[in-house]
Amino acid sequence: MARYDLIIHGGRIVDGTGNPWFYGDIAVKGGKIAKIGRLNPSSGKRAISAKGKVVTPGYIDMHTHSDQPLVADGNAESKVRQGVTLDIIGESQTVAPLQGPLQEEYVAEHRRRNDIEVDWTDFTGYFQRLMQGGISVNVASGVSPQQIKKIVVGFKERPATREEQEKMNRMVAAAMAEGALGLTAAWHAKGPENTDEVIEMAKVVRRYGGYYGVHLGSEGFDIMEELDKAIRVARGAQIPVHVYHLKMRAKSNWGRVREVIARIEQARREGLEITANQYPYTAMQHPWRRLFPRWVQDAPASEMIAQFNNPALREKIIGDPEFEQYVNEHGGWEGVVASRFDTPALKPFEGKTIAEIARIRGKDPVGTCFDLIFEEGIFIYGVHHTMSEEDVKTVMRVPWVSVGSDGSALNLKFPGKPHPRSFGTNVRVLGKYTREEKILTLEEAIRKMTSLPAQVLGLKDRGLLRDGYRADIVVFDPDTVADTATYENPKQYPKGVEYVLVNGTVVIDQGEHTGARPGKVIYGPGRKKSPIVNRQ
Repeated sequence: MARYDLIIHGGRIVDGTGNPWFYGDIAVKGGKIAKIGRLNPSSGKRAISAKGKVVTPGYIDMHTHSDQPLVADGNAESKVRQGVTLDIIGESQTVAPLQGPLQEEYVAEHRRRNDIEVDWTDFTGYFQRLMQGGISVNVASGVSPQQIKKIVVGFKERPATREEQEKMNRMVAAAMAEGALGLTAAWHAKGPENTDEVIEMAKVVRRYGGYYGVHLGSEGFDIMEELDKAIRVARGAQIPVHVYHLKMRAKSNWGRVREVIARIEQARREGLEITANQYPYTAMQHPWRRLFPRWVQDAPASEMIAQFNNPALREKIIGDPEFEQYVNEHGGWEGVVASRFDTPALKPFEGKTIAEIARIRGKDPVGTCFDLIFEEGIFIYGVHHTMSEEDVKTVMRVPWVSVGSDGSALNLKFPGKPHPRSFGTNVRVLGKYTREEKILTLEEAIRKMTSLPAQVLGLKDRGLLRDGYRADIVVFDPDTVADTATYENPKQYPKGVEYVLVNGTVVIDQGEHTGARPGKVIYGPGRKKSPIVNRQ
């Protein structure tokens, strides 16, 4: 009678520590790694030969937007086919809490973008909805401080009163008790307007054992000011800080990323626990909303877009110096690409830059940008070509920088031309930057995808190949593993990833998705198992 559920044998094991690879076999039983050593393949109900292959822990994607796509399709094809076994969701927008006008905007957006109905208002409701259909990868979430502030204070930016601050703190505590991992923020340029408010919320998170994840803001001309605010939160709340997608925007800023790294190194020498992640591309993706001044970004989208054909509003926006700065930081009109249109008449423009569309329409780029948003009725998703390849490599070499896609778990039917990072981030690191360009050793690349993010998140049973750890395991061919997704044709699955186990179940089998959905919700350390009665 077989002793184990599965044996993976004959492969080179890269265990996630950064130590050199070694030959060995892995036994899986009951969703966990039962034993690593020299094992008889016949001792498992199934044996997978990894001869000539590399065996690693499953990859932890530190920064994703898979929250709604996982509800729409739990197979998580673009992620699990790369070896990703855990997606961390939440940043600019988190699945909860949802109340008032913000809830209305959130519901309308995702009914349109992802064709799903949002029928939850808190994390408990979201996690329950997610598990109804099952998911092929594990998932964990943070909670957004700027979202909480909009619920409590409103859309107009102003300092919170003491009573409002206390209410925001209570909402953060409720989210942490429901299983959120930490405070996950995305600020516009110059960072949060009122850093003290963030420090107060971060203190709540620290009591629950969480961390502060932050998209700094412009990541361009104002990046040092934005970084200093993040460091101030680390110092003021005595909380670990994790910087999302460390980069430098705008051609005139290329090379300055070294200053950012040096400033973080200085903070780390002071004893502040600051880490970061990165995606291996020179373009980013987010809605065109970020092209506009902060007062436009802060307003309800439905109210603002309805005025985008108003000459007075256009004149006011164009006259604001922030508009020119933000367009520059996004790569200019030749760098901003429209990645998705839902309006049939605009579909032919998918994948084209605003400058290209303007030439086709015979108009100037600025007016074309306003026209397209008004005609689409929503802030258009864009891919923005604005970073340098040398900066990408500089950041990649830093030992405290992990891998995070900033993408989503998609399938080939997803509309438009999304950023290729959703389909290729991890395998691009393994193929292009490890095997071909040798920016990283194989062991270091795997560490950045496994034990480093597990350490940041405080996970005790994932991120390493160890006896007793959860059996999230990847088997890939080191000679062929690569991304195939491009900016022109992004919806292409990678090659070379042959087997992926999630919680001991085979999800990718000889390169194909089995349809299995063994993923689980990974709760933060502050989760209370009893129902939360008062969430405000």
